[in-house]
Amino acid sequence: MTTSAGVLLGLAAVAALGDWVAVSREHTRLEHVCKPLALALLVGVAATLDPASSDQRTAFVIALVLSLIGDVALMLPSDRFVVGLGAFLLGHLAYIVGFGLLGGDAPDYLLGAVIVSVPAVLLARRYVRALASTGRRELIPPVVLYVAAIGAMVASAIAVGNEWAVIGATLFLVSDTLIAETRFGGGSRPYVGPRPHGRVAIMVTYHLAQAALVVSLLP
Repeated sequence: MTTSAGVLLGLAAVAALGDWVAVSREHTRLEHVCKPLALALLVGVAATLDPASSDQRTAFVIALVLSLIGDVALMLPSDRFVVGLGAFLLGHLAYIVGFGLLGGDAPDYLLGAVIVSVPAVLLARRYVRALASTGRRELIPPVVLYVAAIGAMVASAIAVGNEWAVIGATLFLVSDTLIAETRFGGGSRPYVGPRPHGRVAIMVTYHLAQAALVVSLLP
């Protein structure tokens, strides 16, 4: 890792920690600064480190920028959920492209798909039940498509066999599972609003996921 990438990674860690504190204390202004700042700094890390593949780095930078757009959309007062969901979906597709540039055999991708199929189906089921119970059935198709995308991203990470990639992709899936529980409720329960501690867990797993995916670019 280059010196500049290391410095930016340290700054990203500080920004992420600031976001976790802001979320736990419901300090909206601080959150609105630290949340996008953490991702912006991770974009800088990915852009300045010495990667194993420059093409994969490009795909990952695109994924991070799309994630940043998703972060901003989801923290707006009007909460542009569909816009944020779409940005993250495209981000997962960019990650998939990045992993695909590393190659991988068909049996490895099949193994990854088998491993991730159960948690992905359970996550999709949780989202569908939650959205149906809150009367937002129109969101079910895009959410199911999103879950399919993140499942494919995790499967791709498993297929390429990079430990940091697997850790990052898995943490992303965990973060999204926590979103399903925290944002919408467990499915059979009515939505009662965001739970502060649940949101902290979401952001911790999310930032660690993105950081691990960036680190996976290293040789």
